[in-house]
Amino acid sequence: MRRTALAALCLAATAAASLTGCLPGEEKADSKPKGPFAGQTGGEIADQAVKATSNASSLRMKGDIKDDGSRVGLDMALDRKGECAGTMSANGQGKADLVKTGDTLYMKYDEKFLRAQSDGASKEETDGVVAMLAGKWTKMSATGSDAKDIASFCDLDTVLADFQDVNSDATRGKTTTVDGTPAIVLHEKDGKDTYTLYVATEGKPYLLKVVSKSADDPGTVTFGDFETPVPAEKPAGKVIDLNEMGG
Repeated sequence: MRRTALAALCLAATAAASLTGCLPGEEKADSKPKGPFAGQTGGEIADQAVKATSNASSLRMKGDIKDDGSRVGLDMALDRKGECAGTMSANGQGKADLVKTGDTLYMKYDEKFLRAQSDGASKEETDGVVAMLAGKWTKMSATGSDAKDIASFCDLDTVLADFQDVNSDATRGKTTTVDGTPAIVLHEKDGKDTYTLYVATEGKPYLLKVVSKSADDPGTVTFGDFETPVPAEKPAGKVIDLNEMGG
């Protein structure tokens, strides 16, 4: 059950880390563009966005991504210290809360999530898991086999590992806002796949949002709360130790 949940989170991490794959090609010369980033091509703006985002010490990532017919949703804050806190869901079937602080990963699942992740198990087994875990915080070593993938995801250095300078042929679009932050829209095309990028026009040129209309990986990922401390705190009250249970 947990491995399925971790695989879903790793999918979201992969989607974020592969965003620069949406930015291939040669820069197209815009005709002396005005407004935000005056005189700069869409490709030049995209390059700046990738650089600014990859240099952030912390951020919040929210996504709704499709993979092999499954819909994965997440809302996660993470930093370069490997701390993270947030929630995830798979196919809209319940949710799981998670926190990683230090060398420990904490997770809490609701009943709907546990039942959805128990395909193949008997009703008796599923009922037992639900009775034991639903609505309760659990913990396990972040270096254990079941936790290492999500622990790696919690490290912003790992998530942004593929962010690098790109030679983009993105074209400039209109200006808008993303969650109240002024932004410029960039359009990118890769074969039949299209991508829309939103880059902050005030302060650092952070990448704020990416909308993919790819046949294989459609979805939306947004970024925010840059340089904001991650609220990764050990849950209060009783916590079930899955390592002691052999989990």
